[in-house]
Amino acid sequence: MATFFLVIIYLAFISLGLPDSLLGVAWPVMQLEYGAPLETAGLLFMTIAAGTIISSLASGTVIKRFGTGNVTFVSCLMTAGALLGFTFAPSLVWLIICAIPLGLGAGSVDAGLNNYVATHYKAHHMSWLHCFWGVGATLGPVIMAQFISGQNVWRHGYLAIAGIQFALVVILFCTLPLWDKVARKSNVTLSEEPEDSNSVFFVEDDKNVKPLQIRGVKLALTSFLFYCGVEATMGLWGSSFLVNVKELPVAVAAQWVSLYYAGITIGRFITGFITLKVSNRTLIRVGQITASVGAVLLLLPLPSSFSLVGFITIGLGLAPIFPCMLHETPARFGDKHSQTIMGYQMAVAYTGSMFMPPLLGFIASHSTIGIFPFFIVVFVTAMLLGSEKLNVLMKKKDFLRGENKNSTAI
Repeated sequence: MATFFLVIIYLAFISLGLPDSLLGVAWPVMQLEYGAPLETAGLLFMTIAAGTIISSLASGTVIKRFGTGNVTFVSCLMTAGALLGFTFAPSLVWLIICAIPLGLGAGSVDAGLNNYVATHYKAHHMSWLHCFWGVGATLGPVIMAQFISGQNVWRHGYLAIAGIQFALVVILFCTLPLWDKVARKSNVTLSEEPEDSNSVFFVEDDKNVKPLQIRGVKLALTSFLFYCGVEATMGLWGSSFLVNVKELPVAVAAQWVSLYYAGITIGRFITGFITLKVSNRTLIRVGQITASVGAVLLLLPLPSSFSLVGFITIGLGLAPIFPCMLHETPARFGDKHSQTIMGYQMAVAYTGSMFMPPLLGFIASHSTIGIFPFFIVVFVTAMLLGSEKLNVLMKKKDFLRGENKNSTAI
């Protein structure tokens, strides 16, 4: 039953991934139909992200009151309804209205499921969980590309995704009684991690300490901010960059963006096996370096084929970063604060999604979308620097912990 329960969680993450990549892929066609400026996609993205931030911050209270199963069901229902609204939206105003429940539907379930898996399952389950998000994010552009390449009917693409989402809603509704039952019977404990990630990084002695006062939390939040800045910017503006700068057809650009998400998906599937032997900290560092290489490929004046390699390389590099950082949360900061800090991390992550892609869109509308690769390089570098500063702090704490143990032994 526990395995079946995990499958349901995986399905929920497919539903989270399906809508995430649609707007960026469809926007070149949507922009023409609505006669909207380029940066309008950034406004829609900000609206979605704002809803997600609000629901992420409230996730601890909401999940505690209604339960993870009910919150997951309602959240998926909200996103399905919002996608259906996108299908029939007669104007940009209606798109913005539908973007609100689309964002609200993602936050609470995202934070709740991430904390549950980080607390009760081993690291490879976290990687595979986000691999299933990648399945949804990869299928989205593929499905949309099929409709765009036919008669440029982006609305039918949204309708197809909404249909899939409603099917998942039905599955979640039928399995609602299992959530509490499985949770009560679950005896799984926090996983044992290889190397240096199996011990609590830092726990304050003061019982009244606030989560944000725990050393290292702000550095962790910085890494989440720039990670989602990179991931969301790639998804939202990658297609526009390929169409307007590399002069690729819209359908081909959509397929290339889907390969970027495929890189994330395949990378997380492989990462699930690697976590059995390699620590989260090492995987995060290797992923950030790999993403940096892909970003440089986009920045250099190379043929279009190198852009495809760059998209896939960035996807593969991003693959282990997010799930490994999430899984480190209880180990770094303790179970007591993990749900609250997880909510903060998701909120800050979506803050990156909310502001960084629109910032690029605003600047690009007054210059050129050709600045896209430069922004990706800057975001990846900032994420790497924040993560490495956190690693330095962790090593200091590990050293002090060892010194304290030796003093006690003497």
